[in-house]
Amino acid sequence: MRALLSSLLLAAVGTITAQPYSGTIFIDPDIITDSDPGTLVSVTYTGQGMVTVYDRRPAAFINMNAYLFDVVWMDGLTCVAMVNPEFGSVAAAEAQAQIYAAAAGQIPTCLRTDVHALWIHDGVYSFGGGNNSILIHVGRGQEYINDGILPETLVHEASHTSLDATHAASAGWLAAQAADPNFISTYAAANPTTEDVAESYLCWLAVRHRASRISTTDYNTILATIPNRLAYFDEISCDLFPITSGVGIAEQADDAVSLSVYPNPANAWIEARSAAVLPGNTRFELIDATGRIVLRQAIHSGDRIATASLGAGLYHWRCTGDDALLGSGVVIIE
Repeated sequence: MRALLSSLLLAAVGTITAQPYSGTIFIDPDIITDSDPGTLVSVTYTGQGMVTVYDRRPAAFINMNAYLFDVVWMDGLTCVAMVNPEFGSVAAAEAQAQIYAAAAGQIPTCLRTDVHALWIHDGVYSFGGGNNSILIHVGRGQEYINDGILPETLVHEASHTSLDATHAASAGWLAAQAADPNFISTYAAANPTTEDVAESYLCWLAVRHRASRISTTDYNTILATIPNRLAYFDEISCDLFPITSGVGIAEQADDAVSLSVYPNPANAWIEARSAAVLPGNTRFELIDATGRIVLRQAIHSGDRIATASLGAGLYHWRCTGDDALLGSGVVIIE
């Protein structure tokens, strides 16, 4: 089994010129906030079962009869929250699963693609990413919640799980790493092959899509320190839902297009209606009750969207264009 990627054990490297940050999760708690949109649809208890997970307390993989919860996110991704039986009851375990499934639902779709499990234990120990999972110790998690950086931490860990295998040793990444003036943090410098992608990706997210939320000093520091790494991330395919704009996809500009769906309830078709002309890159999506995207298509003003093939029920819809949310809501298909 691939070794779990150690994370957030910050250390300085005396032989390398001082990097601007110790670790990038601490840069700014406003990159993702509690008021930002999330994608969590449901957390459903399915019983207890034996699973093999990593636990930092013995620093080993252990077998445990975990409380198991199916997690469904709005973008169609799912995972299993595996909660240590030490929490003592289904209710206590579910409370933890809800906290971390909701926070994970605020980070980009592309970072959750390979997250198949949340391993949740008690204790004040570092999080981790890898093995198609995110390792969580809720004592440390509470510290991150108190500091407002839980989603930022999950961005880091999910970058390990979903990005490292493809990018950490790629020729393009290594070239960008070599061309940049420095590592963004002492933690990345100390662990250039295992932590640099995760440390850098959160910074890319901040300067490219949350620039209005970080200080000018941090913005300029990141740009000056890792310009080639930022350019590398610019070129990779990564679905950032629900984060796609400088202030967050749920925050519409004053002149944003306003959309509604008609008719509602619907049968054979629906139409996304707006008083303004839709942007040329408008995308419409329907999500069923399990969080699965059942319809996705580009649309223009006046287009009808065929729904006759869909089963009857309640669907979430969202419409994006020009890196902004144009509208979202629910529609009933009869």
